[in-house]
Amino acid sequence: MEYRINDLADASGVSVRNIRVYQDRGLLPAPIIRGRVGWYSEEHLVRLNLISRMLERGYTFATISELLHAAHYGMRVDQVLRGSPKPGRFRNFKRAATITITELRKTLNATDRSIALSQKLGLLAKDGAHYAIRNPEVLEGAELLVRNGVDIDVLLDRWVRVQDDLEDVAKSFVSIITDKYFDENLPHLGEEAVSKMADLIQTVRPMAHDIVETTFRKALDEQISKAIGEAATYFDAAQPSDDVPAETSTTNVGTLDDVADSDRGPA
Repeated sequence: MEYRINDLADASGVSVRNIRVYQDRGLLPAPIIRGRVGWYSEEHLVRLNLISRMLERGYTFATISELLHAAHYGMRVDQVLRGSPKPGRFRNFKRAATITITELRKTLNATDRSIALSQKLGLLAKDGAHYAIRNPEVLEGAELLVRNGVDIDVLLDRWVRVQDDLEDVAKSFVSIITDKYFDENLPHLGEEAVSKMADLIQTVRPMAHDIVETTFRKALDEQISKAIGEAATYFDAAQPSDDVPAETSTTNVGTLDDVADSDRGPA
């Protein structure tokens, strides 16, 4: 379901003004712009409800921002508390950093296609004459890759493919519950049963995240090790061998008997 900002405010109980404040502080993703209208999704509604509950419990905007940011990147609360994020010129929890289209073209060799794809993936969001940076870590990594000769479109195309694959993965995990409980009896379930089913789906969430994170980390480590091993093989093959055969003379050397015979002269 999609909402205009006024509809989102009615559904969430959060004023239009506060919705814009949350966006300005980087707590709420920007809407998808079609024409001149910003459209919000169910994800925005869920995020707003979460922000409201956290504010009611006394969390500050800065803390909420850090926790939401951490959750987005798969970090746990203890990881947030252990240390602050690495500094970067694009990173700012209190207010989203911005970048101009000139900077995008200069630092990332960004084309119209890559900028549009970055917006679709949520890396950038149009903010007047600038672009708000929604994922500073990825943007900094992309800038480093481009400086080392990697085309930004290569990264973005991989991102699209991963996004499609992970949608299937997410669906498969949620189906653990839906396959069991979503049947012809679903319309007749009472509020308590529906609430229990919703809790079960939420139980799947951290479990699925840990499984995907652990599996991907292992697979990534294996591929990195394999790539480094292949590079080492090419490097070793390019080095000169230490077992250089001794240089042999081209002069024919006779036996001792031949030498003795020559010393004796002709018979």
